[in-house]
Amino acid sequence: MIEKLEINHLRTLDALYKFENLSAAAEYLAVSQQAISLQLKKIREILSDQLFVRTGHGVVATPYAKLIQPHIRQVLMHLNDIPLPHTITPENTARTLVISATDYTQKIIVGELMKDLRISAPGVKVIVINIESASLIQKMRQGDIDLTLTSSGYVPEGLVSEALFTEKYLCVTANKNIVFDDHLPLERLVEHDFVVVSPGIASFKGSADSWFEQQNLPRKVRVSVPSFFMAQEYLKQTDMVGFLPSRLMPCAGLFEIPLKKYPPGYEVVAAFHPSAKDDAFMLWLLDRIRQKFPAIA
Repeated sequence: MIEKLEINHLRTLDALYKFENLSAAAEYLAVSQQAISLQLKKIREILSDQLFVRTGHGVVATPYAKLIQPHIRQVLMHLNDIPLPHTITPENTARTLVISATDYTQKIIVGELMKDLRISAPGVKVIVINIESASLIQKMRQGDIDLTLTSSGYVPEGLVSEALFTEKYLCVTANKNIVFDDHLPLERLVEHDFVVVSPGIASFKGSADSWFEQQNLPRKVRVSVPSFFMAQEYLKQTDMVGFLPSRLMPCAGLFEIPLKKYPPGYEVVAAFHPSAKDDAFMLWLLDRIRQKFPAIA
């Protein structure tokens, strides 16, 4: 029967412990004495004990009521300790934040975020995992992942997506035999073999292929890798060319090939489950990221 106890029942008992008087307890709880009497009657039925018996000057607790008094107070203390949303600040937050991120966002965003959290939210622990795609929604719904940092095209429907900034591409190579004046014409660029990045699926089609087709300049893709970091390494060790996000440059061993026009960049986004859209800490976290990485046109 204990599960039938309500918070108001506990508050009534606590007031009776304090004042040992029904009218004083009623005044303390801002209710009528009749309401206290009715509450006490119901609690007696639930717990099968008189709990408080009348004396000449008020009421006195039964042995059973005295036995459960520490438990009642402890429950109420825990209830009073539950923070309201507006009282939660980064400084007093203690939680584990699980971030699913691409190699690019791990380097560019998460690294900076770690430094900030160490100072602004020292009670927050962070787990970083590689980008999740197949079961991302399910894992977010279960609370296994709190936040994903990726590009806009890889956010599954059903998640809340917040744009952070726009990244642009640079054309790079380690091939010093590629010569040019102030820029390399696209017609000459497509004469070289390309490394492309295709995260998630094995494909020789990169994000810039449709753009090259619009220029009537199909390119020759020879290597496809799942991450920008692997693209960097293979570009360093070969004579191929490729496109890297601007924030990953400069990179030792690679130099930029200036072009007159470039493939469109991409939007870097943060995504989370709709259940977290009012999470005060999550809102603060996204605002900090935007402050550190202002949008680039």
